[in-house]
Amino acid sequence: MITERLRSLAARRWWAGGAALAILAAGLAVAGPGGSAQAAVPDRFGFVLWDGSTPVASGTSPAATTVTVIGVGRYQVIFPGQAAAGGVAHVTAINNAPHWCQVDSFGPSGADEKVLISCYRVGGALDPSSFSAIFSSSSGPAAGPGQFGYVHSQPSGALISQYNSAGVANSVTPTGVGQWLVKFPGLATPGPTDGSLQATAVSPQIPARCKVGAWASSGSGQQVKVFCFGAGGAPLNTQFTLTYQYQRSLYGALIPPKYFGYLWNSPPLGPPSTNFNSQAGPGVNTIASGGVGLSMVRFPMLAVPPDTVQVTAAGGGSEFCGLSWFWVHSLSEVIVRNVNCFTNAGAPINTGFLISHNSRN
Repeated sequence: MITERLRSLAARRWWAGGAALAILAAGLAVAGPGGSAQAAVPDRFGFVLWDGSTPVASGTSPAATTVTVIGVGRYQVIFPGQAAAGGVAHVTAINNAPHWCQVDSFGPSGADEKVLISCYRVGGALDPSSFSAIFSSSSGPAAGPGQFGYVHSQPSGALISQYNSAGVANSVTPTGVGQWLVKFPGLATPGPTDGSLQATAVSPQIPARCKVGAWASSGSGQQVKVFCFGAGGAPLNTQFTLTYQYQRSLYGALIPPKYFGYLWNSPPLGPPSTNFNSQAGPGVNTIASGGVGLSMVRFPMLAVPPDTVQVTAAGGGSEFCGLSWFWVHSLSEVIVRNVNCFTNAGAPINTGFLISHNSRN
């Protein structure tokens, strides 16, 4: 596959009209097992766009990141120099046909971070696919405005790793087979629904996928329902990762990056507080139908590579979403053509999803 990359123009100003942002201490992080509580957000991160042959430079950071095929539909990603205790990893399938990708495992390999990924077609058979993946690990205070947090959870709700920019402990409570309530206390927003989320199954042996069932925002923090399913569409207990962002990048950093955005298609579009563009403010990213189950998303003024895009389905059913093709840059605009969503049987469906675009710069 060949990605389309057009020349990028630097965007003109920070969302707040170019005013300098005050550097605010957001409290100490809650570090995962073995984690430090001293470094700034993030400690380590990396992302990669795999086009089926080589990582795509404009969608890959660090530039020396490698992807190795280790079996049918199975991949090893090495983020050089990014080894960290704990953290989270997310992956999005890029395929015209109904596919999903999941994380098998991730962790340090010497000085590097190794992430193992598997991709499946409908029915649960391993099958090759392009994908976009991201890893990050954070500890310490989060300077600047916005809210950020993540969990990597066991099926029991026991936390393998977590971070909370307000310095408060997150929690995960099972509420049924394949269902959990995740709380990010202290990540206060006006409500009733603000920011964005990404959820990913972590399952080394069994096909699994996860989504955001629902979430609620308030002055006391965020509460998120996570649902996970097996290949047959039945609820499934599995490990998962979940990241929350509010006016911050998906990997927690801020200025840099100056260029990031997110959007919730509920559908239709969610409130302006779930549609954010760091260069232009709330509510400016747009979505248009490309057909049943297809949505073209535009992020104006954010086309500054290297960059990454992640998508996760949202809503109560077993539907899943990915990308049908690589995102492109058109002058200063990032164009995602298209988000594609499917029923468990692989039929296109108009359903909810969350999409997050993030630059390194």
